[in-house]
Amino acid sequence: MPLSFEPEPPPLRVDAGGAVRVGPTRVLFVLVVEAFRDGATPEEIVGMYDTLDLADAYAACAYYLRHKAAVDEFVAEYHRVGGEIQRKIEARQGSRAGLRERLLARKAAQDAGRPWPDIPLFPPAPAGGSQ
Repeated sequence: MPLSFEPEPPPLRVDAGGAVRVGPTRVLFVLVVEAFRDGATPEEIVGMYDTLDLADAYAACAYYLRHKAAVDEFVAEYHRVGGEIQRKIEARQGSRAGLRERLLARKAAQDAGRPWPDIPLFPPAPAGGSQ
């Protein structure tokens, strides 16, 4: 019996939030691409994301290899937008410097049966921060 070759679309879909996911999973295409670029094989990628099908991992990597320039541009834009969002969040939250120490001080006070010290976890955001 001869093999029949039919084109198959890549197992990529855009979810309601605009994220590109692999197969029927919630695994982001960007994460698969980055793992592949870092030297992981499709088998290793499936090991990282147990909901991911091996054939879908291979197909996602193949799509990346066939459309490398466009996917690299997409990944760069993903990180650029993510960086902007992170900067906005950090500007609203104020400094997280010393957060670990404040949490440990609260935990130590709680363990010792003392009331928590009056130390805010997050100092107020600087005046004039964007909202």
